[in-house]
Amino acid sequence: MTHFRLLFLAIFTFQFANAQTNDASPFAASITVADLYRHLSVLTSTEMEGRETGTIGQRRAATYLAGQFKAMGLAPVQQLKGYEQFYPLHQDSLMSATLKVDGYNAVYGKDFIITLNNNSSKKFKNKQLVFAGYGIADSMYNDYKNIDVKNKVAVVFSGEPKNGKNYLISNTKRASKWTLQGINAKIEAAAARGAAGILVISTTQETFAERAIAGSKKTNMYYPQEVSRTKKINYALISHEFATKLLANNNMFPQYLAQARKNEAFAVQENRLAKKVNFAVNKNTSVTNASNVVGIIEGTDKKDEYVYVTGHYDHLGMRNGVMYPGADDDGSGTVGVLEMAEAFMQAKAAGKGPRRTMVFITVSGEEKGLWGSQYYSDHPVFPLEKASMNLNIDMIGRNDTERNTADSGNYVYVVGHDKLSSDLQKVNEAANNQHTKLVLDYKYDDPADVNRIYFRSDHYNFARKGVPILFFYDGMLKADYHRPTDTIDKINWALYQKRAQMIFYTAWEVANRNAMMARDIPMQNLVR
Repeated sequence: MTHFRLLFLAIFTFQFANAQTNDASPFAASITVADLYRHLSVLTSTEMEGRETGTIGQRRAATYLAGQFKAMGLAPVQQLKGYEQFYPLHQDSLMSATLKVDGYNAVYGKDFIITLNNNSSKKFKNKQLVFAGYGIADSMYNDYKNIDVKNKVAVVFSGEPKNGKNYLISNTKRASKWTLQGINAKIEAAAARGAAGILVISTTQETFAERAIAGSKKTNMYYPQEVSRTKKINYALISHEFATKLLANNNMFPQYLAQARKNEAFAVQENRLAKKVNFAVNKNTSVTNASNVVGIIEGTDKKDEYVYVTGHYDHLGMRNGVMYPGADDDGSGTVGVLEMAEAFMQAKAAGKGPRRTMVFITVSGEEKGLWGSQYYSDHPVFPLEKASMNLNIDMIGRNDTERNTADSGNYVYVVGHDKLSSDLQKVNEAANNQHTKLVLDYKYDDPADVNRIYFRSDHYNFARKGVPILFFYDGMLKADYHRPTDTIDKINWALYQKRAQMIFYTAWEVANRNAMMARDIPMQNLVR
């Protein structure tokens, strides 16, 4: 009798899950070309001014999206007290910067400039200068091996050494973090050894252009990263003429510069260059809020598990009076999120709501560096360990102009299918094979692909937290990508609708299956 009951329960559960999947078709049909066009026309209108993060255009778009979620009946997140999750953006303005070495008052813009993002308002005096090669501290190469910079100011060159055609540290033709991370790695290395500050000499930039000087006095808006436990020190870029003065006591600058330009290793010994250094920075930081727009549909028997559907609603804004409408990038994905939310709400009204809670998020800041999704993943309103998966949509409205194959009118690129979860590919392919029969192309999921698409949209911030992801994308990297010609008239409406419906079917299956998506593939090679 017990075996019979278990068998009956298993059959019932299987039939229930299949019924849920089969029930999706009427609601997928609600994703129409007319609705896609209606929403996309609003987001690409002149009123939205290209939706650049931190601008009035972005705030207008957020208001529209929140209004749509409300009109559809999606619930706001209680702790957000509305549909928007606000996060701060900073903008720095230079009030003053002074650098005095051995009685010489360096001239700002001629002898030195600073970058405001990497400097804080503080000052020091009566320190010594020490030449420290490239300022690298690595097991493969260490400029600090024989020198002491504690309570001193390190003078270093940009770049890193090579061994033949390969970089010495990476042993490949690709530079290491000491180049790729810019000055940050060198600042941290000097700070870790007790340096009071660091002066950097560019091997290629002898003087400072007017544009660079002006840019050094005020930053663009930026996302303030979480406070690092690493000690921070101030730094300045110095001109070759000023560097010659600093190294005048041993007349070594021409030789050092020649070595650095050829990426030669330095055999650095302690070399104190001056007795007195006064360096002071004073800046002002203003704060502006941007937002992610969040709406939820509470699940039934699995409401404490979550399925995220995301797309970024920001774009590039205005440039020299010209608007970048971002119809495909990512107006198409944003409207796809809206349409899927409405389809799930219709299902709920018909008594066929999702078993898991659906979390629909349109994020901002993607074009700036995945800011909005980074903020959400670091400050989630629902526990990410209970997230079954994230379906991210960034550009699904166009045909890839570089795709010259017979299926160019019936495809979508899928990223993430073989990472983090073995369930991803089979669930997505089953939904597609049953309903939409698109060609699912995994071209951009190749780790060797030079475009590094896996790391370039908002799904990455869920993946880095261990959440299984699928990213859907049309492949547009040329033609109108990031140009003012990314307009609504270029959209392939029938293909756009079909892709959105396929993603809806996949989301439906993930929301209603018995088990969460497995997390059974170890995280590896997932560092941006």
